[in-house]
Amino acid sequence: MSFHHCHRDPQPQLGLTPERLQAQRQLCAACAVCCIFMAGEVVGGYLAHSLAIMTDAAHLLADVGSMMGSLFSLWLSTRPATRTMTFGWHRSETLGALASVVSLWMVTGILLYLAFIRLLHSDYHIEGGAMLLTASIAVCANLLMAFVLHQAGPPHSHGSRGAEYAPLEEGPGETLPLGNTSVRAAFVHVLGDLLQSLGVLAASVLIYFKPQYKAADPISTFLFSICALGSTAPTLRDVLRVLMEGTPRSVGFEPVRDALLSVPGVRATHELHLWSLTLTYHVASAHLAIDSTADPEAVLAEATSRLHSRFGFSCCTLQVEQYQPEMAQCLRCREPPQA
Repeated sequence: MSFHHCHRDPQPQLGLTPERLQAQRQLCAACAVCCIFMAGEVVGGYLAHSLAIMTDAAHLLADVGSMMGSLFSLWLSTRPATRTMTFGWHRSETLGALASVVSLWMVTGILLYLAFIRLLHSDYHIEGGAMLLTASIAVCANLLMAFVLHQAGPPHSHGSRGAEYAPLEEGPGETLPLGNTSVRAAFVHVLGDLLQSLGVLAASVLIYFKPQYKAADPISTFLFSICALGSTAPTLRDVLRVLMEGTPRSVGFEPVRDALLSVPGVRATHELHLWSLTLTYHVASAHLAIDSTADPEAVLAEATSRLHSRFGFSCCTLQVEQYQPEMAQCLRCREPPQA
């Protein structure tokens, strides 16, 4: 009987993975840019008496807070597993992304309220020139941050590499949403801010040439804040899927089951569970019922290899047991129904 050790990687990787180091650099650079231009917008918004400019500055403040929270969660995720936190701290990255989305929702709710108040009362004055200059700088700042946070697709990878996995074999499922969750959430933040900045710029041009249309200031705040809220929907959907321990979007239940059943010697599989710690750190566990003549170590080695190479699972726990005819009638061994 051949010996098969349970770990594919010879040694655990200490510290941040290359992907997370890149995410840390991106977040630090974007946070520095955000702080500088946020201070400029606060000053410009005060001088221009523009609510739209101040709301843009408030969104930048929310970005700074969320990115700092993301940096903290990245650091926290490098802590080793303990007897209490047996999976380590990987999911802190997902919680950081959720905090980023929630903070944007809270700030946007306040800004929508203030914009509504301005629409009801017209006793305010807008300095068109200062507003136009500040809005132009804000657009440039958001473009710069979007460039810093933009993530290209990762290179092709060989082997299981945890959070930076790239699949070896293209399966029938969806494309894996690669990239660090915190950076993705921050990028969505910046895209929302860029949309609002463009709206503020258009409103500032209108107010500069037609001061009587000063209502464009709260109207632009209202419209583009709604767009910013909508832009968070994909990130929120993915984060909630991870927190609810749903099957990864890029991995189907049936393909994984069929891959396990195709291993020589495997008669049936049950207790198959697929979930994620982050968008790119996938975990699987299952029971494999094998023939009495099959080599358990060979079955375990082949099944683990297929899960790693075909689907990129970072952690696999497989239990090998002898097949019993009564398994076909066991209620607990049946597959879960479709959602």
